[in-house]
Amino acid sequence: MVFGPASRLGVSLFEETPPLELIPGRSEEEVESIIRAVYRQVLGNAYVMESERAIVPESQFKRGQLSVREFVRAIGKSDLYRSRFFETSPRYRFIELNFKHFLGRTPNGLEEMRIHSTILDTKGFEAEIDSYLDSNEYQNAYGESFVPYYRGYKSQPGQTMVGFTHMFAMLRGASSSDFKGSLSGKEPVLNKYVIQNIPLPVIPPSGGTVGDGWSFQEPAVGARTRNGVVGPNDEGKVFRIEVTAYRSLGKVSRVSKFPRSNKVYLVPFNKLSQEYQRIHRQGGVIASITPV
Repeated sequence: MVFGPASRLGVSLFEETPPLELIPGRSEEEVESIIRAVYRQVLGNAYVMESERAIVPESQFKRGQLSVREFVRAIGKSDLYRSRFFETSPRYRFIELNFKHFLGRTPNGLEEMRIHSTILDTKGFEAEIDSYLDSNEYQNAYGESFVPYYRGYKSQPGQTMVGFTHMFAMLRGASSSDFKGSLSGKEPVLNKYVIQNIPLPVIPPSGGTVGDGWSFQEPAVGARTRNGVVGPNDEGKVFRIEVTAYRSLGKVSRVSKFPRSNKVYLVPFNKLSQEYQRIHRQGGVIASITPV
């Protein structure tokens, strides 16, 4: 089942869209819809101009010479995919996007990242793409005839909670584009979190109201404030408050006193209510409150 209200987490469209399968006797219009779905999935929802389309693989697919899996492979190995994601992204950004585009999930841990990094070093770009398409996981999930789709945002047997939360950091709503990058640009979204096996707060994506906290980014260490907290208080609890969208209250011409919009506060339990009120008085929007 979906974690939380699908509409607030940006996955309602994925929930409402059934997986697409190529079956014998499909109309030309239905085949075209599958082609569009493959481009959308493999290219991370990025816009594709007519001049960029893979004309030869498309023609072969329409004539029945390629299965859906082989058409996905052709787009994954295309100059378009190479130029958009391989040549312009850091290594671990490229790998995390490959997991998302071809397996519909995020890397399970550092070891998976290392395996694919080694493939890139020893065998190159095309072997890296093949490693996903030829895996047992791909066959079990999609076979030859289903268009890959996002699976990682659903709880399922064998999935860790860490990977579950990581998927929401990579899947920022149906209107986001992997080609344009995330809020952090084209830097890896999960690198240090995968290496250290750290879960991430599940925050609604862009497209909602500012109050949803969709725009939160992990601030630099210098942006974190302990508010006098040296360690847990008598009750042994400290909470991490992530704040986004600091803005001035009152007149439009006023400027916020904060030099950055994202801040993190570490607050003892007995001051949580007081801090909550202070943040809102100063125009901050709380993205999440989690125990440390």
